[in-house]
Amino acid sequence: MKNTAQTINCQVIVPEHLTGKRLDHILSELFPVYSRTCLQNWIRSQQVSVDQQYKRPRDKIKAGAVIIISATIPEETKWAAQPIPLDIIYEDETLLVINKPSGLVVHPAVGNPDKTLLNALLHHLPQLKQLPRAGIIHRLDKDTSGLLVVPKTLNAHTQLVKQLHARNIQRSYYAVVQGVLISGGTINAPIGRHPRLRKKMAVNEISGKQAITHYRVVERFLHHTLIKAQLETGRTHQIRVHMTHVHHPLIGDKIYGGRLQLPKKASESLISCLRQFQRQALHAEHLKLIHPATLQAIEWTAPLPEDMRVLIHCLREN
Repeated sequence: MKNTAQTINCQVIVPEHLTGKRLDHILSELFPVYSRTCLQNWIRSQQVSVDQQYKRPRDKIKAGAVIIISATIPEETKWAAQPIPLDIIYEDETLLVINKPSGLVVHPAVGNPDKTLLNALLHHLPQLKQLPRAGIIHRLDKDTSGLLVVPKTLNAHTQLVKQLHARNIQRSYYAVVQGVLISGGTINAPIGRHPRLRKKMAVNEISGKQAITHYRVVERFLHHTLIKAQLETGRTHQIRVHMTHVHHPLIGDKIYGGRLQLPKKASESLISCLRQFQRQALHAEHLKLIHPATLQAIEWTAPLPEDMRVLIHCLREN
């Protein structure tokens, strides 16, 4: 890995809910697009100041403190560009909006070293290697479909990260859940790592981070409900964890929903349809943000993919 002249220059004020936390933990919460190692290196090399003083990664910081980052962004050189098709919803000189299919991993990791959305982005736009994580500022799970925005310039990247932190990027999802919901609501329950199963997330009142999901009923079926969920925060697996927490896990969610639940007296066609649906029924349908160049609100929608349309048709038929 080598350094480039690309830099980040920004200022944030530590919010109340992070008071007393370690500096590296605070930065990890406020700037999740950067790795913990990267943030710690910035702190140790005095590229981060707190109230005009340099701190250590482990130092505790109070709410209201002013953090200034003026740091060099490392260039990622380990990822290969790969010719993977992209469903591009929108593109200009500043932004790229992708409709990600289910089954495509967003970012390389253990078990998925390549053939990811990041590899596809580097093939489409080689200059993205100058940005952290090739411009990826938010993610979708492998088996979740829908909209992702990718900034194409460092300025757009900085502006969109700020919008994410300020919760000014609106993201809405369609989901099909088990059980019949009477009405919509809001789930405000902190999410963190599962205490025993480290690959899972869970509602964790002790060490979890604030997580808020708003949802409303779109259509009720005999044993299931189509909902639209809007994220106020963006925790890993947030909708899946929250809906399971209120005892309405998503159809097809093997991690949080457990074994397939077949309704009593379900038709053979519905049973077949449910068994064939092999992913969580979740689609990022709507995205709205302030365009970093024009400063105007802009939004996009992505229609439901074929597999979810077929599933909903089966539920209606039953």
